Amino acid sequence: MADSDVVDLDLTIDSLVPKSPERLAEEKKESGNHLYKFKNYKGALTMYDEAIQLCPDNAAYYGNRSACYMMLGMYKKALEDAQKAVSLDSTFTKGYIRMAKCCIALGDLAGVEQAVHRATELGGAECAASERRALEALRKLHEEGQRAMEAADYRRVVFCMDRCLDYSPSCTKAKLTKAECLAMLGRCQEAQEIANDSLRFDSFDTEAIYVRGLCLYFEDKDEQAFKHFQQVLRLAPDHKKAMETYKKAKLLKQKKEEGNEAFKMGRWQQALSLYNEALTIDPNNKIVNAKLYYNKATVCAKLNQIKEAVEACTAALELDENYVKALLRRAKCYSELCEFEEAVKDYEKLYKIDKSKENKQLLHQAKLALKKSKRKDYYKILGIDKSASEDEIKKAYRKRALVHHPDRHAGAPDIERREQERRFKEVGEAYGVLSDPKKRVRYDHGQDLNDDGSSMADIDPNEIFQTFCSRGGQNFNMCSGVFPGSPFSFQFG
Repeated sequence: MADSDVVDLDLTIDSLVPKSPERLAEEKKESGNHLYKFKNYKGALTMYDEAIQLCPDNAAYYGNRSACYMMLGMYKKALEDAQKAVSLDSTFTKGYIRMAKCCIALGDLAGVEQAVHRATELGGAECAASERRALEALRKLHEEGQRAMEAADYRRVVFCMDRCLDYSPSCTKAKLTKAECLAMLGRCQEAQEIANDSLRFDSFDTEAIYVRGLCLYFEDKDEQAFKHFQQVLRLAPDHKKAMETYKKAKLLKQKKEEGNEAFKMGRWQQALSLYNEALTIDPNNKIVNAKLYYNKATVCAKLNQIKEAVEACTAALELDENYVKALLRRAKCYSELCEFEEAVKDYEKLYKIDKSKENKQLLHQAKLALKKSKRKDYYKILGIDKSASEDEIKKAYRKRALVHHPDRHAGAPDIERREQERRFKEVGEAYGVLSDPKKRVRYDHGQDLNDDGSSMADIDPNEIFQTFCSRGGQNFNMCSGVFPGSPFSFQFG
C-alpha cells in the first residue's frame, strides 16, 4: 500500500468518528460568535439556537443568544434567555448584567434594581455601574413626569417620557403616557399612531385602547369614543381615567344637544345658558369647545349682544385658528360694530383659507366699508339724512356756512378761529360733493371721488360760498349778512 493511501485512509477514519453534542454545540457557538462580531445577528441567532438544541443546559449559550436578541431589539426574548442563563448558573455575572440591560430597555425599574444588586454581589461595586446610573436617571425622570402629570403640564410629561425612551426604547408605559399627553395637547394623530403600534403587539392593552378613545373624543367622534371607553371598562372595570372621561364625554354631548335643541326652538337665552354650562365640562376638548363657542356667538348675535358674540368667536378661534364659521361670524360682527379694520383682517384670513368668489366679494365689500368709514361723513357735517333733497342740502349748507364763516369769528382767539375755519371748509366740501349729482352718487357708493379727475383739495370753500350766494341773486333772503359786491364782508351783531 502506498504512503499516500495510508494518509487518505487516516483522514477518512477521523472524519467518520461521530462528534459529541457538546463539541458540535461549541462549534455552533463559535460560528455564532463569528457572525455576531460582523453584526450578522440573525445568522448568529440561528447558530445559538442550534447550540442550545444540542446542549439545553449551558448558561453561556443562553447568555450569547440573549445578547443577540438585544441587538435585534427583541428585549423580552433577551430577558427570558438571561433569566434562563442565571437559573442554570446562579454565579453567571454577565447574565445578571444582561437582565439589567433588558429591564432598562423595557422600563422595568424593579427588575433593573434586582439584577444590578445581584451583579454587584458577584462582581463588586464597579460591576453594572452604568446600569445603576441608568436606573437612577430613569427614576428621576419618572418622578418628574409624575409631578408634571399631576400639574397637567403635559408638554413637560412628553419631554420626560422622551428622555425615558432614550434609555427604555421598548417601554410601553412610557410610550402610552406620552401618547396620552399628546392627545391632551391636541396632537391626536401622533397619539393614535403610538397607541396603534402598541395594539399590534397586544390587542387587549387597555391603556392603548383608552388613548385611542381619548383621541376620538377630542376629535368629536362621540360614538366611536364611547365604544372604546366601554371596551376598556369591560377589560379593566376599575380604570379610573376611562370611567371619568366616559362620564364627561356623555355629559358634554348631552348639554351640547340640549343647547342645539333650545336654539332650534328659538329659546335663545336657554340655549346660551346650556352652551355656557357645556363649556365648563372639559376645557381640554378643544374641538368641541370651539364649536360650543361658535354656537354661543350665534345665540349672542340673535340676542343682539354683538360684543359678546365677538368675544365668543375669538375664544373659538383661539382653540381652532382656521375655524371658518367663527371667522365669518366675527367679521360680520366687527362690521356691525363699525370696526372695519378688524373685519377686513378676518375676511383676508378667510379668503386665504378659502379663495371662493363669495369670500372674495365679502373681502371687497369689507375693504369698501373701511374706506368709507375713513372718509368724512358729508351728510353728518351738513346735519341731513342720506335721502335729503337738493333744497334740503342747500338750506343745510346755508345754515352751516353762516355759522362757521371766518368773518363771523374774526375776533375770536386763534384756536377757535382756526377751528371755525376748518369747519367752514368741511361744510364747503360737503356741499361741493352732495350738490353735484354725479359726485353724490360716487360718494354714496364708496367710490374714490378723485377717480373722475377732480380732487377734494381743489375745492375752495370761499368760492363755493360766493357762487352759492351769487346764484341766490345776492339778496339777503339767500345770504343774510352778505353785502352786494362783497360777499365776504360780514358784520354779525
